[in-house]
Amino acid sequence: MINIFIDGKEGTTGLQIFERLAKREDVCVQTLPEESRKDPAARKECINRADIVFLCLPDAAAKESVSFVENEHVRVIDASTAHRTDPAWAYGFPELSAAHRDRIARSDRVAVPGCHASGFISLVYPLVAGGIVGRDHLFVCHSVTGYSGGGKKMIAEYEAEGRDAALDSPRQYALTQNHKHLPEMQYICGLDDKPVFTPIVADFYSGMCVTVSLHARSMRKKMTVDRLREYFAEYYASQNFVKIVDDGLSYLPANGLAGTNEMQIRIGGNEERIVLHSVFDNLGKGASGAAVQCMNIMLGLDERVSLVR
Repeated sequence: MINIFIDGKEGTTGLQIFERLAKREDVCVQTLPEESRKDPAARKECINRADIVFLCLPDAAAKESVSFVENEHVRVIDASTAHRTDPAWAYGFPELSAAHRDRIARSDRVAVPGCHASGFISLVYPLVAGGIVGRDHLFVCHSVTGYSGGGKKMIAEYEAEGRDAALDSPRQYALTQNHKHLPEMQYICGLDDKPVFTPIVADFYSGMCVTVSLHARSMRKKMTVDRLREYFAEYYASQNFVKIVDDGLSYLPANGLAGTNEMQIRIGGNEERIVLHSVFDNLGKGASGAAVQCMNIMLGLDERVSLVR
């Protein structure tokens, strides 16, 4: 039996991880009573009894939890921003390369990607790795997400009676270009500069569509839309959760994969301007689903266990 502790179980990501593990017979999830949930001594005890610890906490609390680890057998999966650019931690996006997958399997410390970052990196990492664009390419990205990504406070705002009429409209945020995912987006892709990034939250619960655009003349390797689509299909061939899709949609909804751990990449445009889209669930492949997928890999299990495609 695999002992699991979710530190921060009451948050959106923690609850989703708990739900994904609830029906499994190979794991035992430790819980703390409400009065002990924020007690450092109680958390430390649970952490050191566990085989796998999920951290679903603010950055400072996540770092504190890591400092509590005393037993060498404890393996930590952090869903916060705290360790995503730390070279001592494996980055939890196994589809990026065989090296990423192998490092997750061997690591005791895995940082789960951010939701917006997952979409951006799924598109840009292969472009840079294949020399299609240079590390000096100046990227522009926008991302539409459901309001669940804002956590309990934002969920309550959107679902409240008599809410502010501004919530009826999609809302851009991080207007100062200081979004917390930017360091991760730059670091993992090896870019010289952070992208110009515009996140947008809209009135639906979960789902995400991340878009990166390219001028064909800015690419180091000249590719048509069809050839670029073929490249991505080859890059992500045989992956369980990342698929290249060409279904001729006229409209692309951001919530089409809500409730799954799937990520779909679409490439369109024309000879001059190419648009790449990554669609997935911000709570699935963008958070709790990715965390459980990493746990499965770390334990040598089929990565699809308890995850919906």
